[in-house]
Amino acid sequence: MEEHRDTRQSLIEGWLAEIKTGPHASGIGMLLVHNGIVRGHSRTGEPVSAMILHVDLERLGRALESTRAKEGILEVRAWINEGNLAVGDDMMYVLVAGDIRPHVIPALEDLVAEIKSEVVIEEELPPQ
Repeated sequence: MEEHRDTRQSLIEGWLAEIKTGPHASGIGMLLVHNGIVRGHSRTGEPVSAMILHVDLERLGRALESTRAKEGILEVRAWINEGNLAVGDDMMYVLVAGDIRPHVIPALEDLVAEIKSEVVIEEELPPQ
């Protein structure tokens, strides 16, 4: 698992380096990263032992494009960990970079909400 964490950490570091040196760097005043993690309980409080996560890549692409088109948003990235996941595993990383907080914070919130409702299907597994 540590090797996977190192790879994912490198992914985030790579995104940051690309964005901070990329063509939009001078316009970026805020960059937010969301890290979704598998919880040990459902929203209703039921215990969860694992999760199966499915991703619709076409919908993900559309969600990223619509976020990029929002006012003040200059860069958007997402990685989703499709498959069988254990409690504590990373489900997704989502990054939104833009000019100012009033643009970036809602864009990240909207994108994560869209991913959760339209892009992924989460099957929470109870303890066995």
